[in-house]
Amino acid sequence: MFARWSGVTIHEFAIGMGPKLFSWKSKKYNTQYALRLLPIGGFVSMEGEDSDSEDPNAFNKKAKWKRALILFAGSGMNLLLGFVLTFAMLTTQAFVNKTDEHLGLLNLNVVHSFQENAVSNSEGGLMPEDKIIKVGNVKIHTGNEMFYEISHQGYKELDITVERKGEIVVLENVQFGTFSEQGVVFGSVDFYVYGEHSTIGNLLKHTFFNSLSTIKMVWDSIIDLITGRFGMEAISGPIGITGQLSQAASMGIVSFLYMFAAITMNLGVMNLLPLPALDGGRLLILGVEAVTRKKLPKNV
Repeated sequence: MFARWSGVTIHEFAIGMGPKLFSWKSKKYNTQYALRLLPIGGFVSMEGEDSDSEDPNAFNKKAKWKRALILFAGSGMNLLLGFVLTFAMLTTQAFVNKTDEHLGLLNLNVVHSFQENAVSNSEGGLMPEDKIIKVGNVKIHTGNEMFYEISHQGYKELDITVERKGEIVVLENVQFGTFSEQGVVFGSVDFYVYGEHSTIGNLLKHTFFNSLSTIKMVWDSIIDLITGRFGMEAISGPIGITGQLSQAASMGIVSFLYMFAAITMNLGVMNLLPLPALDGGRLLILGVEAVTRKKLPKNV
């Protein structure tokens, strides 16, 4: 859409990768539309995208801001789709949880009560009615954000900042239970939270902050891979992703929508990394050229 709006010559728009299953050509735009065998993405093939072209409508002939917009559009749509799916997930989750006494409809970051054998409420720890506003150094706005941060960071003692009876209190070295998944230790949330009834405003607020938390999870995962907390076996290819989606679907629509949202946001973030062959790498080159006002040679 953005390439066409910018007047770029488009050779092919494909859903999927690999061998073509079938295709047809638009007489109006002379663009080939194709469905390909492997359902792991898609692409837009544009004139002048990978080499210089004299076509006045080639990608390389367009203004830098238009090229940047086109390059960002794919990842931007991934992130937007993730936002929409998160909204759908929370709406569905609110309906599923509507009869739960303490969860209510949308998870809040306020402690309701503790599970049996909880450790986070030991001496100097959490108390009922505490509103958790920071886990470690990360600000918390919703219950789902809090669940993720405790899971990610809670394998070790944590400083938890709470609002208690109108005052801000920093609880130092709070402990949580732990569990292991594929050899990686995670923190375990050992308390229940209050909920709030869903309104459009509440749903949008939770969707916004939960989407940011999902994007942060992608970055955290990259850092954990680099630092060695996660092993390479934690990376899923197309087969692994399909298996994860199938497993999530068997657990219900909420789990499926969450997995779907996480994968599309993952694609959006990963494609913006400043690496060669990714849109983020192309955006980096555009930025360098804009700052230096010199065109980088194609062989570079």
